[in-house]
Amino acid sequence: MRVVKSLLLGTAAGLIAVGGAQAADLPVKAKAVEYVKICSLYGAGFYYIPGTDTCIKLGGYVRAEVALNAGGNYSAQYNGVFAANNRLNNYYSMRAREDLNIDTRTATEYGVVRTYFDAVFTWTTGNYGGTGSGTGATQYSGSIGLNAAGTGLTGSGGGSVNGTDGNLSGGSLGVYYAFIQFAGFTMGKAVSQFDAPWINYPGNNFDQLVGGSGSTNGVAQFTYTADFGQGITAAFSAQDQTQVYQTSLWNTAGMSTTGVLGGAYGSNDIGGSRSPDLVAMVRVDQAWGLFQASVAAHDNHVAYYGASEATGHPEDKWGWAVQLALGIKNIPTGAGDVINISGVYTEGASRYNFQELAATSYSMFGSSNAAYQSIGFAGVSDAVFAPGGQLELTKTYGFRGAYTHNWNPYWNTALYGAWAAVNYSGTAKGLICGSAAFATLTGTCNPDFNIGQVGVITRWTPVKNLTFSADFTYSHLDQKYSGVITTGALTGVAKPATTYELKDQDTYSLLLRAQRNW
Repeated sequence: MRVVKSLLLGTAAGLIAVGGAQAADLPVKAKAVEYVKICSLYGAGFYYIPGTDTCIKLGGYVRAEVALNAGGNYSAQYNGVFAANNRLNNYYSMRAREDLNIDTRTATEYGVVRTYFDAVFTWTTGNYGGTGSGTGATQYSGSIGLNAAGTGLTGSGGGSVNGTDGNLSGGSLGVYYAFIQFAGFTMGKAVSQFDAPWINYPGNNFDQLVGGSGSTNGVAQFTYTADFGQGITAAFSAQDQTQVYQTSLWNTAGMSTTGVLGGAYGSNDIGGSRSPDLVAMVRVDQAWGLFQASVAAHDNHVAYYGASEATGHPEDKWGWAVQLALGIKNIPTGAGDVINISGVYTEGASRYNFQELAATSYSMFGSSNAAYQSIGFAGVSDAVFAPGGQLELTKTYGFRGAYTHNWNPYWNTALYGAWAAVNYSGTAKGLICGSAAFATLTGTCNPDFNIGQVGVITRWTPVKNLTFSADFTYSHLDQKYSGVITTGALTGVAKPATTYELKDQDTYSLLLRAQRNW
């Protein structure tokens, strides 16, 4: 038995040894290691997505700022509690923001396929306004949800969803851009083709500059761009008008004295969308600078004269806008210095002058020697009408520009300014001034107005991609009313029922900002 056992063990050991030797002779394939490789096709910062021929770039910035004598979104004190000039307006507003953008590109037989996404996460100081309860109570305006770049949940007066306290109170999420580019087409949310290349910022300046178009937050569009070489391009675009390219279609039947003093000449009576805005642009971009000409057509579509469809409606009227922009580089004052200017004219398409971040209603209070206080008020519309009548298109025109000088590689300063005028037709003036809303006016009634802005911004970049800036802006509202007007209580801004002098108004603001790009 001992001999048999030894034989079996020896045989098993021999088999194991042979099997091990054969296994050792078989080639073993090492697991592939995929490294992230630099993609040099589209500039710095791109990398190949492992296992694909698609290049990707991540970017963005973190920003912290405080605005003095301004609204929460670096808006000047043009209306609401910000312009009340009393204990309701903020002396300062603070904001923190993170921007994230994702750029992907793939070379194909049809050219580069590109996708681009840009989102912002923002926290902004809120403010308090009157509740209209008659007890002097106020409520906070903070919200949670999407900001001007989108729509979404909004909180209660307490500044949080469903009135509960939350850590996100006052925060917001917004989508600026989300588009696909392929074979000359741009499809999605992007900057309007009507805009000048610097959008709202000829000097990287104040957000609410008038005098031209500017879709900083992007606009949904379907665009074809043709490249003719030598820096010459042209584009034709159909873009969503409902997001940022409508102001007001005022039905003067809804006018009230309190509404007028808030800058609204009736009920805003915009109907459902019928046509996108149609935009065409041609641009020459060369070593000396650039020139761009843009035109846009805008359909004005009203709902009804009254509360139901049985009351009838005015016919649609198409408005239009034209803009010229010029940028001059390599000017003799210094390396990198630049001048950017643009001018615009609109008829029934006022947003192409008063861009999406600009105010379209003005209600500013000041001192007076003739009444309780003075007020300057004005409003921007695309058209005005009365029941039974047709649309009276509003005309506007304006310009803006900036000169930027580089003192050295670390410091630069821009001087900038803008001006815009709003003119109502004779018929529209008759509808507005003939309303009972002006029954208590003693003086001149004229809804036309001008708004002028001038400012200076200085930036310091001590290290690459980190910039500190100070931006001072002065604004002047040149309204055409005169005399005095008596109104009921303006509870939202805590103003009493009394007589106010009609008078031009001035305001100023200062933005201090730190921004780190990455």
